[in-house]
Amino acid sequence: MKVLQALSTSTGSKILVALTGLAMVGFLVGHLAGNLLALFGPDIYNEYSHALISNPLLVPVEIGLVAILVMHMGTAVRMVLRARQARPTRYAVKKWAGGASRKSVASTSMIVTGVLILLFLISHLWTFKYGAWYTDPTTGYRDLYTLLVEVFRSPFNVVFYVICMLLVGMHLRHGISSAFQSLGLMPRSWTARILRAGAALALILGIGFALIPIYVYFVL
Repeated sequence: MKVLQALSTSTGSKILVALTGLAMVGFLVGHLAGNLLALFGPDIYNEYSHALISNPLLVPVEIGLVAILVMHMGTAVRMVLRARQARPTRYAVKKWAGGASRKSVASTSMIVTGVLILLFLISHLWTFKYGAWYTDPTTGYRDLYTLLVEVFRSPFNVVFYVICMLLVGMHLRHGISSAFQSLGLMPRSWTARILRAGAALALILGIGFALIPIYVYFVL
């Protein structure tokens, strides 16, 4: 009970958003590593996907990821509503802070990009987890590689996914460094390095995921 009360405070909410956000970043790193196997051909990718699907831990992990996502978004929205209640009169004109301010388009649109990413996630799961079923005639496994190729033969799907990955990178650009700051893991002497590392990781994840549809459309 005391833990729940602590997490409901302003500081506790920031810590919860930070921890759940970093947990999802860790998932994205692993997910990207698996998805990039598609660049090495159908056999390797389908073998990986079959090992993933047949893993008995898959369902518990999926439930955990859903719980983390719900906590992350729910707490973030509650923080925004709390801030608006504390300042009911909005600024007439927004001005970007000068100097070393970290205010940016990414930092001021976290809720918007978060909601758009959620809508993309629903579409992504509908397409690849519950979408068309192809069977590999050699192994009898689900042929996710063929599904991947079929989906990204459409230029519309490619553009849609690339734009969504840009949003993911933009969200992470501010979110990673903000999480470290909320957890008190950004000493002044390391601030610039953590900001650069967070930006680099966001760029790698965004480009990495966007690379897959581009590769399928232009190469395969």
